[in-house]
Amino acid sequence: MYLTFFGLNEKPFAITPDPRYLYLSERHAEALAHLFYGINEAGGFVQLTGEVGTGKTTIVRSLLAQTPKNAEIALILNPKMTPTEFLRTICEELGISLPESARGSLKELVDILGRHLLDAHAAGRRVVLVVDEAQNLAPEVLEQLRLLTNLETTTQKLLQIILIGQPELRELLARNELRQLAQRITGRYHLNPLSREESAAYVRHRLRVAGATTDIFSAHALARVFRRSQGVPRVINVICDRALLGAYSLDRHRVTGALVRSAATEVFGRRPTAHWLPWAATGAAAVAMALLTAALWRFEPWSARAHAVASPPPAQPAVAIAAPRPPALRLGELLTTHVSETDTDGAFGRLFGLWGAKYRTDGTDPCTQASRQGLACVAERGSFGQLRLYNHPAILLLNDGAGASHQVVLTRLDDEQARLELGGPRAVSLGELSHYWLGDFVMLWRPANSPVQSLVVGMRGAPVRWLRQSLQRLHGATADTAVSDVFDAELNAQVREFQRQHQLAVDGIAGLQTQIALSAALAGPDAPLLSAGEAHDGG
Repeated sequence: MYLTFFGLNEKPFAITPDPRYLYLSERHAEALAHLFYGINEAGGFVQLTGEVGTGKTTIVRSLLAQTPKNAEIALILNPKMTPTEFLRTICEELGISLPESARGSLKELVDILGRHLLDAHAAGRRVVLVVDEAQNLAPEVLEQLRLLTNLETTTQKLLQIILIGQPELRELLARNELRQLAQRITGRYHLNPLSREESAAYVRHRLRVAGATTDIFSAHALARVFRRSQGVPRVINVICDRALLGAYSLDRHRVTGALVRSAATEVFGRRPTAHWLPWAATGAAAVAMALLTAALWRFEPWSARAHAVASPPPAQPAVAIAAPRPPALRLGELLTTHVSETDTDGAFGRLFGLWGAKYRTDGTDPCTQASRQGLACVAERGSFGQLRLYNHPAILLLNDGAGASHQVVLTRLDDEQARLELGGPRAVSLGELSHYWLGDFVMLWRPANSPVQSLVVGMRGAPVRWLRQSLQRLHGATADTAVSDVFDAELNAQVREFQRQHQLAVDGIAGLQTQIALSAALAGPDAPLLSAGEAHDGG
């Protein structure tokens, strides 16, 4: 809902354990180092504990994403099992084929697992068992784990076990009947909540990963986030997500301490004291009304989408509040001064010129004109992050405080500033620009094949050959290298890796976004770029 409003690519405060969002505070870095020690060193057990929501599972995901090639990992997320079920799950995680007769036999399962561990050791592989939520392990399962560490050669243990759990795990392992297991723990680490400074850095880190280019949370807001969350990352995520929604509802691009206080009140289930939640619907209606100004623009792909937006209901005097108007910024003055340059023909004339193409003001649709000159149009609603990904100049649809629409060409984009063509090149901060831009843009690019189609496993032909050659060029191959024109499993893996590196949806399908990003990464000197440093190959 609020992503485009804040210029974000994705939700920055989702509570799923995404390794990309791991913030390595000093404590988290030490915890991760302990787990790497557990994978790379021979020994019995490594124990990691922490309160609920402190980031244990996220650290595990990061560990798995960086697993050495010579390591086999068995990950158990729900250890509430009998000893037999537990051993069977380990075998399944390691890909060990089990005969039907062994599935219910504890002895046969141990024998089969022991043979696999010996084979892995002979092949130079390390086998690691990672047990999350280990405080839920039954004592008899823990005893079976201890017995598994008896599987060893004359020089080292064959199985390394990492136990991850809440503080109750420490109490469990302190029982007298489990003292033999406790004596085999070679590394213990407890993960504490974040400090005040780390909490603020954590919030900024997640926003940057999600594509933010400015500080959305004020210093006062960050301080209040820490006070209400006590530095627990999961609670920070929930409060910040709700605070962003509140700011969006009020059309504010800056989260204040008051908004955080209201968000925290909602999160903890007490009666709200802030004013913005009752007016969320009204704030959303104000945003929708601003979006309707896009209908004034006669460029067909945008106007068609704008006409699909339903008109908001009439404001009710009893509840309506005035949507905050952006402050009088320099960009607003530029739009007023150069209003004659912000019409459709003027914007497309400049955009076509950047590509060395000719634009005719004879009423012919701009995209049709582009297609006749080997170019293609992309009309979308996105964010600064998406513009960086596409990396080509674009026409931004800006809305000023008076409700008028302006089409302005964006020619440069860095971390803090954008360059617009308004009576010449004009540098504008992204914070200032975000007051006027709600995410609508149109861009030109040069596709290798027309019409553009999504490329999937099983297809073959010239588009597939271009895809394979382009991905190989990113790794140094020459453009004339002979390659297959079949979209096979190998090419699918290469596409996924490219998508992962460029924060695209990792589906292995070379669709429009993937092809544009790949084309931009290999753009030649005749292709205008928003950031020249992004091109990987000028040939």
